[in-house]
Amino acid sequence: MVSIDKYIFRTTLTSFAVVLVSLTGVIWITQALREIDLMTSQGQTILTFLGLTSLAIPALVMLIAPIALMITISHILNRLATDSEIIVMNAAGLSPIRLFRPFVYATSVVALLVAFLAAYLAPDAMRRGLRREAEITADLLTNILQPGRFAQLDRNLTIRIRERRPDGRLVGILIDDRRDPAERVSIVADHGTIVKTDGGSFLILMDGNLERFEVGKPNPALIAFESYRFDMSKYATRSGDIGIVPLGSRLLAGTM
Repeated sequence: MVSIDKYIFRTTLTSFAVVLVSLTGVIWITQALREIDLMTSQGQTILTFLGLTSLAIPALVMLIAPIALMITISHILNRLATDSEIIVMNAAGLSPIRLFRPFVYATSVVALLVAFLAAYLAPDAMRRGLRREAEITADLLTNILQPGRFAQLDRNLTIRIRERRPDGRLVGILIDDRRDPAERVSIVADHGTIVKTDGGSFLILMDGNLERFEVGKPNPALIAFESYRFDMSKYATRSGDIGIVPLGSRLLAGTM
């Protein structure tokens, strides 16, 4: 590759990278904003939102790369003509057809990039994105516990939360548990979080009071606590029992 080829090749790939990143970023932002309910209605953190939606970027790059290359080549040719560089090259004996050789090299590099994305990276990212979104969608706890609503998780179990913070923390929690016929438990907590472990799903309540009314006793038992673990494993769907809902497909559909 002679010096003029290296110059055009390097300039083309640099401009291509700038155009590709710009177009991909704009399209990803406009399409990802459609999934903002992932944070608002389903109570996921911003890191979960960014991580999940970013899994569609390889597929977006695969679709945008040819368009970005076409824009880049048009820009480079226009700049070479405007700066009279093409005239200088022709005067030096470089034929118009010979001028396109570095663009062929650049096109080959982009073709290899698209082939790698199509064969491995994009499908793998899409599978992981589908699985992660399916887990979020199937989780009854994040879907049922909506701010300002009395959620009836069971026939005799009602939970209400006042607010859901962007970091996933639940604020202003009220629990009315009458599942045991021998007692009624009322819990009020300042805040709490849903924690999932191998042993199940738990609502960790912080800074609250527990009031237990037992049958046959005139006065309730009142307990103040700093931390209290409320078992909610029964109401959380395990990841092995979920179906797949294609988030990445929705992101890509919006670009067509």
